[in-house]
This record gives sequence, structure tokens and C-alpha cells, in this order.
Amino acid sequence: MRSHLLNDLTAERYRRAVTEGVERVAAQLARTEKPFTGVTVDDLAPLIDRIDLDRPLHDTTAALDELHDVYLRDAVYFHHPRYLAHLNCPVVIPAVLGEAVLSAVNSSLDTWDQSAGGTLIERKLIDWTADRVGLGSAADGVFTSGGTQSNLQALLLAREEAKSDHAAKLRVFTSQASHFSVQKSARLLGLPPEAVVALPVDRDQRMQTVALAQELRACREDGLIPMAVVATAGTTDFGSIDPLSEIAELCAEHGTWMHVDAAYGCGLLVSPTRRRLLDGIEHADSVTVDYHKSFFQPVSSSAVLVRDAATLRHATYHADYLNPRRAAAERIPNQVDKSLQTTRRFDALKLWMTLRVMGAEGVGRLFDEVCDLAREGFRLLATDPRFDVVVEPALSTLVFRYIPRTVTDPSRIDHANLYARKALFASGDAIVAGTKVAGRHYLKFTLLNPETTVDDITAVLDLIAGHAEQYLGDSLDRAS
Repeated sequence: MRSHLLNDLTAERYRRAVTEGVERVAAQLARTEKPFTGVTVDDLAPLIDRIDLDRPLHDTTAALDELHDVYLRDAVYFHHPRYLAHLNCPVVIPAVLGEAVLSAVNSSLDTWDQSAGGTLIERKLIDWTADRVGLGSAADGVFTSGGTQSNLQALLLAREEAKSDHAAKLRVFTSQASHFSVQKSARLLGLPPEAVVALPVDRDQRMQTVALAQELRACREDGLIPMAVVATAGTTDFGSIDPLSEIAELCAEHGTWMHVDAAYGCGLLVSPTRRRLLDGIEHADSVTVDYHKSFFQPVSSSAVLVRDAATLRHATYHADYLNPRRAAAERIPNQVDKSLQTTRRFDALKLWMTLRVMGAEGVGRLFDEVCDLAREGFRLLATDPRFDVVVEPALSTLVFRYIPRTVTDPSRIDHANLYARKALFASGDAIVAGTKVAGRHYLKFTLLNPETTVDDITAVLDLIAGHAEQYLGDSLDRAS
């Protein structure tokens, strides 16, 4: 069994096995004509259930053949131009190369003596990102598993900086369109259910700062503590960007921690044309960025940044076997001192390779392309009588729904849109997401693929309309 260990004696076997795997994936990508095959759980589950994990195949080729049948053939392929659903991006080749390298070397980024140069590369990228945000020379941060973990750590720091022994008095303010991880983080941090105050949004789905000002004043008057304001730069449903400069002024006035969840909108940091949309983010106390959304990186690749490196001490614990206190005194750069995780992948290498091969502006131009496409898609939807579109996009998301000419019952329209989405997914021809607006079912395009065209959008809209009309026709026939 030692022949399976990766070392100097098995380097050639490693090369052959990985090459065979890469060739399988490349061949699958080349012949994939739809983002999904339409396979169902009932189709696929029996194939996996029949596999006996206690009876290995003892052959790489056989294992890859089996993997094709249970995964590769029926995977959801984000690279396809008609995958328009969630915040999943196609990935750039330099990042995939970085993934291959980091997996093989398998550095752990918790301590210097497990990573060496990996620690310095991650720190360099954190400094680079913080500089792009404009947080100043005292900024710091650490890579995380994703936006949820980044938001959790940011709110942990905010809670500790609030310096209160009364968790019941702490309040977190965010918009109704913010990510669910704000509520989830508050619960994990031991805050009461009423701690998170969801503020109304304007017609562009941005936090209403008038409401924020009122709530902050009322918070103080009621003897409560405004622990944090979570602004969003790129909401999941709408891509909307809260008025960051106005929120920063209110946070400064009330001495409240300002966190910006820019998991989606962080691509604007490298945009040649849209960086101004993030004006005000430089005043944040902490920022979430998800490179695996708008930097075209493989999952996972995220970070939490802070204006004041000293605040990261709230996540610091020392273990004699790992990062004893003397290591800090000796200025040994242990990243575990900043992280909620201990063992942690060298995910920073993917972004490093991307920047060294493509450059930041190259990534930014790709993000600009999908934002431009969303604006064209909005014009299509706004002039198409079959659809109602909610808001003009700030980034690359479109929320809309099919509106039939002869049906006015809101419930039937809801069901027609739900049916269209499910039927489209079952066909595999395209994948779109869904959400609710004012209690009604809507559909969503999240455009993160520069290869997607206006023709693709037009074709998918026609497919949606066709499925919805089929549902309405069938339901009318059943009713009669």
C-alpha cells in the first residue's frame, strides 16, 4: 500500500495518475453540451448505494471509469454559458494549476513550521487586498473557507470590541436583503434572536440609511448597545450595494463597528471601470471578500480583512504544541493566531498564481464583462412584455418573473414560475435560480460567466416562457 503514498519514489506514478484524471476532466468539458444532464436523485442514488467502499478497485483507470458514471457525467458544470443560477463562477486555469500544486504539497497554513513560504504568500495577498480596499497600513486579515466564516469572524471581533458583558443588549443592524449568515453568526455568537435588526431597503434593494439612523438613535435611548452594522456590497439576490459612505458616517457618529460583506462585490476591487461603486468601503472596520465568486477562483478562496490588526487578537489562542506564546515574542508568523481554523489549506496559492499569470486588471476585465452583460439582459427584460424585472443591476444579477397575458391570479403565476424553473433544470438545457420578492416567487440570473452571451439569455428566456405557458395550459385543461 505504500506505493500509493506521494513521495520521491512514486513521483512518476503520481504524474501518470494525475495526468489521466486531468485528461478525463478535459474530455468531459470538451463534450459537455448542457450545464446539466437532468439526472434525478432516484436515478443516481442507486448507483452510489451499490458501491461497496470496503472493496477497493485497486486500479486508477477503473476508479476513474466509476467516477465518470457517478459524478463527472452528471455534474453541474459552472463553465457552461447557460449555467445562470447561483454565485458559482467558471474558474481560470492559473488558479486550477495552483489547486493542483497546493493539494500535492499539502501545506497547512496554521503555522510557519508547516508552511514556510506559504505563510508569506498569504500575508502578501492579504496586504494587497487590504490596500485595494483602502484600509490603511495597520490592516490585516486571514484567508477563510468562505463568506459565512468571514462574516462570523468579523462579528466575533465586533462583539468583543463592544466590550459588554450583557449579550442581550447587543444589536446588529443589517438590511432585509443581506446574507442569512448575519443571523446565523449572531446565533452562533450567543446573541438573542432579536439582536439582528433587519432594516428596510429602497427600490434598488439598498439599505435605507434614514431607517439605520433612527434605529441607532433608538438603540442608545433604550439602553442597548449597537454592536455592529453589516453593510452589503453585492447582495446575493440582487447584487445591490448599500450606501457605504453614508453608513460609515453613521457608524462613526455612534461608535459602531462597520462590517462590509463584499463577498460578491469584491470583484469591483480590480474592475477598470466600476471601482467607484465601492466608495466608502475604505472606512470599514472589517470586510469579507470571496475570491471564489468574482475573482474566478475555485472553491474555497475567501478572506476576512480588518482595519486594525490588533482586533484579530480576539481569535488568538495559544497551544504549547503548536503556537506557544514565545513564538509570538520571537515574531514567528503563525497564521493560526488570526484564524478560527487550525489546519487550513493553502488556498491563497490559487489567487497568487492568477495574479502572477493574468494580473489584477485581467480578472477585473472579466468581471466587467459579466456586469455589462447584466445591463444588456436588463434591457431585454424591461422591453419584453412576458417578464417583470425587479431592479436594474449594480453587478451581474437579474431578478424577474414570467407574467402571462391572460392570467392574473398571483398564486397561479407563482406556480408557473416555479414549474418553469424545475422543468428547465430537469431538461438540463439551462439552470436558473429562484427567490422571493414581497412574498412572490421570482426567477434569478446570476451572470458570472464571460462566455455567456445575449443570445444565451434570449434563448433561456424563451425556454422559461415556454415551460410556464405549458404549465398554465396544462392546469387550464385539468381545471376544465
